[in-house]
Amino acid sequence: MNETLYAPVDHPGVPVPENRRCWSASWPEYTPVDISPPELRPAALAQHVPGWVVDRGATPDLVPDWAERQANALVPFTVDARGWPLHPHGRTGRTGRNLGKWGENAAADPIVVAGTGEQRRVLLITRDDIGVEAIPGGMVDPDEMVPAALKRELREETGVNLTDQQPIILGRQVVDDWRTTDYAWVASTSALYQLPEQVTATAGSDAADAGWWPFGSLEQLEAAVTAAGRTLYAAHRPLLLRALEYLNQK
Repeated sequence: MNETLYAPVDHPGVPVPENRRCWSASWPEYTPVDISPPELRPAALAQHVPGWVVDRGATPDLVPDWAERQANALVPFTVDARGWPLHPHGRTGRTGRNLGKWGENAAADPIVVAGTGEQRRVLLITRDDIGVEAIPGGMVDPDEMVPAALKRELREETGVNLTDQQPIILGRQVVDDWRTTDYAWVASTSALYQLPEQVTATAGSDAADAGWWPFGSLEQLEAAVTAAGRTLYAAHRPLLLRALEYLNQK
C-alpha cells in the first residue's frame, strides 16, 4: 500500500475546472491533495486527540451520526455511498481535513457596526493564525447554541460584551475558509450588531489586534485595510457585503 503523501495545510489544491466541480460530473482521474496536519493524521489520532478535535475517526465513514448532522446542518449536504460527506459547493482540489469535524463545522461570525453615514465603522480583528483582518468569530462549541456562540466569540476575541443585545441574523452560508477540503468545511451564521458609537476593543484569544475600520462600502474598507499594510480576509467579504446590503436598505 502506498503511503499517503501530505501537502502543506495552506496548499491551494489541484485546479478544478468549473465543469468538473459538481460531484455528479465524472472525473475518474481526480487526485486531490491531502492537507491534513500531523495531529489529524491516522497515526496521531490513534494515540491521542488534540483538545480542539471533535471527530476521532481518521476517515469520515467512522462517523456514526451522519443523518442527525445532515438534519441539523446550516447548509444542506449529501453523504456518498462510502459514508463520506461531500462539500456542498463541489470539489475543492483538496482532501483530508484541517478542521475538528468531518463535514460541516458550524461557525458564528458577529459583525459589529458603530455609527451611521460617514461615521460608520466595523469592528475587525487581526487573526493570529494567518495575519489578516477578519470578522471576530469562530467555531460553535459542542452543545452550544449559535446566539451564545456569537456573543462568546465576540467577547473572547475583542473584549466587547454585547450579551444584552439581540443581533439581526443576516444569513447562513458556506464560507471559503482556508482549511476547506472536499470532506470538511465551514458554514457560518453571520449576525449584525448595531451600536450608536464605537466602544473599546482589545485583542483577546485568536486575535493579534482588534480595531474599528471605515465601513461606508466594501471598497472603502478594503482601501483602508490596504493603506494600513494589511489584507482583508477574502472568505469574509460576502458576509460583510451582506451586512452592507442590510444597512443600506434602511
